[in-house]
Amino acid sequence: MTANALTSNLRGAGFMALSMLGFAIEDVLIKTIGVRIPAGEIIAVTAGGSALCFIIWLLVKGQPVFVAAHLNRRVLLRTAFDMFGSVCFISALMRMDVTLLSAIIQATPLVVALGGVLFLGQSVGWRRWSAILVGFGGVLLIIRPEVGGVSTAMALGILGMLGLAGRDLATRALNIPVSGTHLALHAFLGLVPAGLFLCWLDGDTLIVPIVSDIAILFACVGVLLVAYLALVAATRSGDAAYISMFRYSRMVFALVLGVVILGERPDTLTLVGVSIVIAAGLFTFLREARTRRTSQAAPDPV
Repeated sequence: MTANALTSNLRGAGFMALSMLGFAIEDVLIKTIGVRIPAGEIIAVTAGGSALCFIIWLLVKGQPVFVAAHLNRRVLLRTAFDMFGSVCFISALMRMDVTLLSAIIQATPLVVALGGVLFLGQSVGWRRWSAILVGFGGVLLIIRPEVGGVSTAMALGILGMLGLAGRDLATRALNIPVSGTHLALHAFLGLVPAGLFLCWLDGDTLIVPIVSDIAILFACVGVLLVAYLALVAATRSGDAAYISMFRYSRMVFALVLGVVILGERPDTLTLVGVSIVIAAGLFTFLREARTRRTSQAAPDPV
């Protein structure tokens, strides 16, 4: 590996870790104000504020706010998955520990790998199949379903993870030229009515936040934008498979923030399950990267 490639990978890994830290901080902030503000209102306000920032950004850059790709059915499907996953995730966050929910989310790359086989026609060897199965075994250690099934909070967390995995699969399936900024704007605009619908579904009444909660909501928008921009910067640097592995740093940040700020105490089985899921995910990333390199066609002889 050249020095430039190493530097690019390290830069991308740093941006990815910064992005995951931002998302973990946002989870803690939402958890903090969720005892006073309905979950749907939090979604609508933060998504609306983020969408407004993106609109201003596009206008300043002289770019169109709405593009033809916004009406593409695959973009609409991606946004629908994002809406469903985000609503379920925030709903679960109001009912369970940040650490436990973050542990469930760690299974997203495994579901994406499985979905790539089922829906995108991607091939997976027996090693990655084994890693996926072992990873799902780790998920079972985390959620520990009882005879009567899983709790409502656990079910919402799992549905949120599946929704976010569906969003990632829909992103992979996009075959049209559309920027990440326009995709994010489309998703944020979709989350505003989704949050209001959640308020109606839960029977919650919109409230006027107090000054301190308004400050936290502004912080949520700011942290979300920083996390998103760092994620975009990470995907544009170095080797994608290497950088993607640092997505798992979110679990570390969530664990530290949950214990220090929220006083959470995850048990041993949860930590063992998370370790298994992360190990399986890392193996899947590495095998996918190796398969991609070896499957590249050799140049024709001169």
